Amino acid sequence: MRNELLEMLASRKDEMIEIRRFLHENPELSFKEENTAQYIADFYEGKDVEMERNVGNGYGIIVTIKGGKPGKTIGLRADFDALPITEEADVPFKSKNDGVMHACGHDAHTAYMLILADCLIRFKDSIKGTIKIIHQHAEEMPPGGAKSIVESGILNDLDAIFGTHVLPLAPAGVVGYHSGYSFNGRTHFKLVIQGIGGHGSSPHMANDSIVAGSYFVTAVQTIVSRRLNPFESGVVTIGSFDGKGTFNVIRDSVELEGDIRYMSDETSQTIEKEFKRIVRGIEEEFGVKCELDYAADYPPLYNDPEITGMVAESLQSMNDKDIKEVREFPKLSPSEDFAYYLEKIPGCFFYIGCTPKGVEEPYFNHHPKFDINEDALLVAAKSVAQVVCSYNEID
Repeated sequence: MRNELLEMLASRKDEMIEIRRFLHENPELSFKEENTAQYIADFYEGKDVEMERNVGNGYGIIVTIKGGKPGKTIGLRADFDALPITEEADVPFKSKNDGVMHACGHDAHTAYMLILADCLIRFKDSIKGTIKIIHQHAEEMPPGGAKSIVESGILNDLDAIFGTHVLPLAPAGVVGYHSGYSFNGRTHFKLVIQGIGGHGSSPHMANDSIVAGSYFVTAVQTIVSRRLNPFESGVVTIGSFDGKGTFNVIRDSVELEGDIRYMSDETSQTIEKEFKRIVRGIEEEFGVKCELDYAADYPPLYNDPEITGMVAESLQSMNDKDIKEVREFPKLSPSEDFAYYLEKIPGCFFYIGCTPKGVEEPYFNHHPKFDINEDALLVAAKSVAQVVCSYNEID
């Protein structure tokens, strides 16, 4: 079955590309993917599967393929939401929705997964166990779709879960993996500093919120430089400082917003403790009032070492013309809500090189000119198929 499955996937590469281009032209934002979800559901119409729609807090879809032989139950996840970005990539299948773009490759994830799922359905009598295809909504916008799908209980029977992401860190044909902590966790914060407004000529009669906010911006940078172990990674970003006013008026309040990244739960706890301590200190030192909204979005992503080892070994043994290299990638600084699955279910989230042909310095995910080498679609499909067969011991 394994060889026949891989050959069938290769014969359907053009279908993957066609689906990807259709989805790319018709992107939808997180929690608004109604038409995309309908497109996915229509694809499975009449096929010998069980399908549940509107899973979790949005348009999530779970498709269950029950194999003809006893075995384990695994999950395969592909996300399908887009981003609020105006596309600048020069492609003939450019987004038709103004201000919305598949700038992270979720169109590619969905395209390869649909064809892979269809091929697995055709081989279902030879499959050991059960495969759940997780078409996930809203990966890009917290609280995301993964957490709600996990909390629904629909995946409680999974023995393992797998997912991939296209990344222009390597050419198409390269598959990357990393064991243990692999993606940063992320926390979003909003801080309102309330002072006392006044005339620029009489600062002693006011309490300048901009001065307090400026001190805060500098102080929080010491968390990473002076409170974290140098071997731990952390980032504190102030993305917005809303203090615009009039040149001769002392602002009574400012609002700051940003995010925090960390590679372990321990680091997250340290940063949160120090961050809140500095906020209390600002109140005391400047006599202002601070209102802090501090909310974790996604946890750090942890790949199970044993399962990740199986993935790497399985892919390295393929000797496939489309999968040219399998190598270890470093830890990566973005965040991914696939981490919620891995908190509850052992599994592996691995990477598919997709740098466009002839491009030396590709635009990274979330850039308005982001594009991929569509050969990566078949690489992704074959890689996941190989992992499914190896984990379920299917020959």
